[in-house]
Amino acid sequence: MTSPRLVATDLDGTALRSDGSVSARTAAAFARVEEAGGTLVFVTGRPPRWMHAVAGAVRHRGLAICANGALVYDLHTEAIVESHLIAPDVLEESVRRLRGHIDGLTFSVEYEQGFAHESDFPVGGWDAQRVNGQRVETSRLTSRPCAKLLALHPSMHPDDLHREALDIVGDLVTPTHSSGRGLIEMSAHGVTKATALAALAGDLGIKPADVVAFGDMPNDLPMLTWAGTSYAVANAHKDVLAAVDHVTAANNDDGVARILEDLF
Repeated sequence: MTSPRLVATDLDGTALRSDGSVSARTAAAFARVEEAGGTLVFVTGRPPRWMHAVAGAVRHRGLAICANGALVYDLHTEAIVESHLIAPDVLEESVRRLRGHIDGLTFSVEYEQGFAHESDFPVGGWDAQRVNGQRVETSRLTSRPCAKLLALHPSMHPDDLHREALDIVGDLVTPTHSSGRGLIEMSAHGVTKATALAALAGDLGIKPADVVAFGDMPNDLPMLTWAGTSYAVANAHKDVLAAVDHVTAANNDDGVARILEDLF
């Protein structure tokens, strides 16, 4: 195919190494996209506070879609420029329903700035290394709009938990998942990586046929099915591997960079 007008890529498990780093080869491939006049968009489940290192690796260029489509983030200014939030009453009802149907869940929320969690929610990853966020009562957790509601189960498989969450709160929010843990991520109803990417592309006059997208987990599926051409990395979830047009090398083998080098 000819060079696409827009490249949309997930970060963790897709374009980034498993340690969260941007390889030199991948950084160079990203630069080639923009040098050729293409638009590069990171489309991630990450909150903005996890984007500083990535922004630096790409010289603070472009936009990122964060929190599975809930937030659009300017990498140059490192500021949120658009938000699609879950209203407090929807948060409260979602937590009430989930807790009433599935034993053992604990909850946390991603706000536009920072996050908060129930006292028994086990904080992991970057947040465990840097800051434990704000421990609050459930009533405070759901008292203001947020970008993402997270529900964690200590033992359920994420695919099973996702199916149950869809049945319980799918009319209120948009559940998905992106990790090997029993962790469900919920955005405002109808908000996905695809909705945010489609809006951004539309503003630029770019059609889906002119978009190439890369991903690895179920939260990427709306974006991958919307884009004209889709790639999964070899380490992707089975549902993603079954849905895409093409499969490239794994994230630790610079799979995204290999394709971008061919396209640009």
